[in-house]
Order: sequence, then C-alpha cells, then structure tokens
Amino acid sequence: MSDFPSNPVSLRLKPSRQYPFLARHPWVHAHALADSGEHLQVGQIVDLLDHDGNWVARGAVNPQSRLRIRLYSFDADVEINEAFWRCRLESAINRRRLITPYKPDQAERLVFSESDLLSGLIVDRYASCLGVQFTSGALWRWHDVILAQLKELTHADSIMVRVDEKTAKHEGMDAAEFWYLDQSCEERVTYMQNDLKLSVDLRSGQKTGSYLDQRLNHLVVAEYMKGREILDVCCYTGGFGLVAAKHGAKQVTAIDSSKAALDEGQKAAERNDIQGLKFLQGDCFDTLKSLVEEGSQYEGVILDPPRFAGSRHQIDRALRAYAKLNSLAVDLLTPGGVLATCSCSGRVSRSDFLNMLMDVAKRKRRDLIVLEQRGPAPDHPVAISCPESDYLKCVIMQVV
Repeated sequence: MSDFPSNPVSLRLKPSRQYPFLARHPWVHAHALADSGEHLQVGQIVDLLDHDGNWVARGAVNPQSRLRIRLYSFDADVEINEAFWRCRLESAINRRRLITPYKPDQAERLVFSESDLLSGLIVDRYASCLGVQFTSGALWRWHDVILAQLKELTHADSIMVRVDEKTAKHEGMDAAEFWYLDQSCEERVTYMQNDLKLSVDLRSGQKTGSYLDQRLNHLVVAEYMKGREILDVCCYTGGFGLVAAKHGAKQVTAIDSSKAALDEGQKAAERNDIQGLKFLQGDCFDTLKSLVEEGSQYEGVILDPPRFAGSRHQIDRALRAYAKLNSLAVDLLTPGGVLATCSCSGRVSRSDFLNMLMDVAKRKRRDLIVLEQRGPAPDHPVAISCPESDYLKCVIMQVV
C-alpha cells in the first residue's frame, strides 16, 4: 500500500517463543512479543525475529488486536504486496479444482482462511455471487486490492463483503456490510446442492451466507436415515433434515430456535416438493427434555449445534453442554437407532468429543457403536501447521 514504509519493520519475540512459528503457525499473539508493535499502522508488513534477531517469518500487524501478527510468508525472499495476494487467491481457487470441476449453479468455499494461507479471509461462492468475510483488521487494510482481484479471478456478478460485530470488537475496527462496487445481486441467490434447489440471502445469512461445510455429511447421514422417523436438532434452514427427507426418511421433525431460519427451511421444502418434514421452534435443550418427559421415541437423531467453545477457557463448559445434549438424544432413540452428532468447536478436539460420548454411553448404560467419523467437505481443507483449522467433527453411531 502506498502509505506504508517500503520495507518491512522488525518485531522481536520473547525468548523461546519462536517454535510455533518455525512450524509455520500463522498466529502471533501480543504476549509472545518482546516488541509490542503498538506504534505501527494496522496492516503494516512486519518481519518476525526470534529473540536473538534471526528472521522467522513475515506478516501483517494489527496493534489493536491481541492476535498481533498474522503470518503469511516463511520465505525471506518473498515480498507481501499486491502480486502476493493475487498468487495466494489463485492458488486457493485452483486448489478447489483439484476437488471438483467448476459447476456454475452450485456453491463452494473458495478461500478458507488459515487453511489457504490467507489468515483472516473467507470466501464462499453461491452460483455467480460471492460472500466474503474479513476476520482480520490487518488484512482488512488490503481489502480493496483483494476484492478487486477476487472480482477479476472469479468474474462474480456480485460480492457481499462483511465484517461482523464480534470480529470488529476484537480487531479494533468497524463492522461492515456492503456490496462491492455497489453491484448487488437479487434479494436471494439460488443455487443447487445435493439435488436440492436452495437460496441464500448474502446480506442477512450466516457470515458468508450459509453453512457449506456439512453438505457432504448431509448426504451420508441421509443414507442412514432412510425409512426412519428422525429428529433433526439445531436444523437452521433445514440442512440435514431436508436432505434426509429428500432421500427417503419416513418422517422428519426439525427443531431450531430461530423462526426466520425455520421459515426459510419451510420455503425450501415447498420449493423442492418435499413431504414428511415438520419444523418446530424451540431451544434444543428444553425441547429435547420435553420430548423425553413425554416418552417420545425416534429411530434417528441428528445433532448439529452451534459452536459451544470459542476459546480454550470454554472447553469444559462446552463438553458439559455436548454431554447434556447427547444424553437427551440417547434417551430419545429406540434400540438400534442412529445418532449423528456434530461439533463445530475447533477448541474441542476429536478425542475430547469421543471421550464425552464414551461418558454418555456409560451413564446411560447404552452401547454406542461408531459407524463413521467425518469432517467438513474437502473445500474446507486443514492446514497441518494450524490445528485450529481442523474444527468440524461428525460422528455417526448406532445406539444399542
């Protein structure tokens, strides 16, 4: 950027704090730095040095955030400039073509932040429109460049750009929501997914519009639910329940606390002529408890709750919440029933999640037999250097 110094400035780490970054982890928190960087401009390019002055990595700084530096390059010969961002965006988009051919009427994640070496940027494509979310104040300084390059690389008709309130607070920036170049799309964008005609409101939907990470799990779980009466808990706009009903579930009851989401799910069911799907508004814990007290029984239960742990300090509380929710689900299942249970809390490890399920089985005196363990769709890759990018767990079990 023209208002930045031409050369990166250097920030030094505290003694013995360099090891995560030698392993290419992209997040440098303020407490790891000997030099705070508070005098620098947001988005300024910095060289990270170990305490002895050896070069470690290069990134962008945000003195307003506790996540002080986002690292983007571990090669001292690589400059971070407009050409650098374009190269990273091209690589991310081309990575998706390793997964599946381009399908103009479908949806996919094009950029997944740390997993695509673009920490702080998420891009989803819905047919010919993009939903773009910035989660880094440091990267936001480059948003004009990045958006122009996305427009050129994807030929998108419209790009909805968002910075949510929570991100804005943590990153010391303003929330944002606007159409790039004032080129708006229709009120709702229509796309195909799992043989369903779906629609999304990029302005008021979840983050970049909808949840794409579970779409292959929707199909896999639907196969287990054929011919069964099932309960889809925390269904949002239908997700698992719509696909299960489409693929042969006998009866689906879908529960969510959001009336607006349920209304969209009902419209999707009508648009796709799906029968045997009933939507019910209610809190997941309270509703399941009431169903247990009523003696209700189901042959399949799907649990896809929101993130329960946003930080390491919330892990224990999250595991208690998962245990309560899964215990209620087990109580509702007939012998031989199928439980598909999910966690999108990256701070909760897969082993912790499975141990929680083992405790549920012990307390309920039921056998839980794992049939499949799954993660997100392949367009949500995992960077080995950033374990936090391995966030989604989907465990399919038979409850005996």
